[in-house]
Amino acid sequence: MDKKVDDILKEVLIKVEPSKQDLDEINKSLKEFKEKIKKQIQNQKLDAVLFEGGSFAKKTIIKKDNYDIDIFIMFPEKFKGQNISKLTERLLKGIKGVSRIHGSRDYFKINKSKGFFIELVPVIKTNDPKKAENITDLSYSHVKYINRRIKSQKILDEIKIAKAFCYATKTYGAESYINGFSGYSLELLIYHYKSFLNFIKAVAKHKGDKIIIDIEKYYKKKNDVLLDMNSSKLISPIILVDPTYKQRNALAALSEETFEKLKQESKRFLKNPLIKHFEIKKIDLEKIKKDALKKKNEFILLELKTQKPSGAVAGSKLLKFYNHLENEIKIFFEVKNKGFEYNQENNARCFFAVKPKKEIIKQGPFLKDKPNIKQFKKEHKSTFEKSGKIYAKEKFEYPINKFIENWKKKYSRKINEMSISELKIVE
Repeated sequence: MDKKVDDILKEVLIKVEPSKQDLDEINKSLKEFKEKIKKQIQNQKLDAVLFEGGSFAKKTIIKKDNYDIDIFIMFPEKFKGQNISKLTERLLKGIKGVSRIHGSRDYFKINKSKGFFIELVPVIKTNDPKKAENITDLSYSHVKYINRRIKSQKILDEIKIAKAFCYATKTYGAESYINGFSGYSLELLIYHYKSFLNFIKAVAKHKGDKIIIDIEKYYKKKNDVLLDMNSSKLISPIILVDPTYKQRNALAALSEETFEKLKQESKRFLKNPLIKHFEIKKIDLEKIKKDALKKKNEFILLELKTQKPSGAVAGSKLLKFYNHLENEIKIFFEVKNKGFEYNQENNARCFFAVKPKKEIIKQGPFLKDKPNIKQFKKEHKSTFEKSGKIYAKEKFEYPINKFIENWKKKYSRKINEMSISELKIVE
């Protein structure tokens, strides 16, 4: 098995290495872009410097359909409290393909070519992470730490393999529509565990308690981490003490659901190691639809659109709406299967395989509320009392597509408030 696994991981590494052509194009575009911005910085006599960030700067980049390269523009501490996003925007005047992405601090996306874009992110230099205005202000220290600590090509390769595995299992990304592993957290985890296999073995065998990792040994005891860190940072199943800021959990965004997904995928690979575990699994809608109809369930495929900027913002809005819609559907249907897929732009598709409930229970007013009790009984034939309230039993006979159409009309304002510009039945 060891030789088989070794051969698979070698093949994965070959597949995930960006081509020389891709790297040459990235390097050429970055050089040209940085020269333009540096010239603008000089012309505007702005006190700021550029530095490369992300996986490209840390030599852990993997081959993807879309490359996003981070360039940070760093302002000194005297700019604290100022609108550095606005200052950054001025530097981009005359550059094509620029879009402003709204967030805790706005940044800029520059489309260079199909499948390749640069993100220009304004940050403020800080020597004390506690005083950072924004989490992105810590990016420089992250790049410096990884480049200082990880010199071994073997570890860099193991990180690429881990990223490929998480990317394929849809557990890669700290964005709220994924709640998974950021590139930085994976770099730290592989550095800690020494290899991809050691990492997934630890994940696969995990039971119960939180995994606590303190690479720099800031804390004498593991429980000290739980006492020192903000409780909101301790919800995730892994507490990974950020080596550049001991009171930060580098995996605070990781959800139980995403961790469980990685755990199951890790078990599958360890039990039956195959190259396909590193390949993105596409949802086979035809198979899902046939399976639903075979079991006499109803199937619906929906398309959701938002006008929010593509990326983390759009993905989060679309996922939030999908979860809300699922809860509404569950009132009237048993959900047998479901799925959500965001396309990295401004829309997503989701599906539901459902079975209508034979009857639904509607909650009415408290029994002491006599006027409304009377009205409720007029509106509903079959009622019963429980725990000081009145309830009604109702038959439900709408198919899922009719339910969606009616729900869409009834809650059009709510849909709009949730930043959804279109809810369409595809089939």
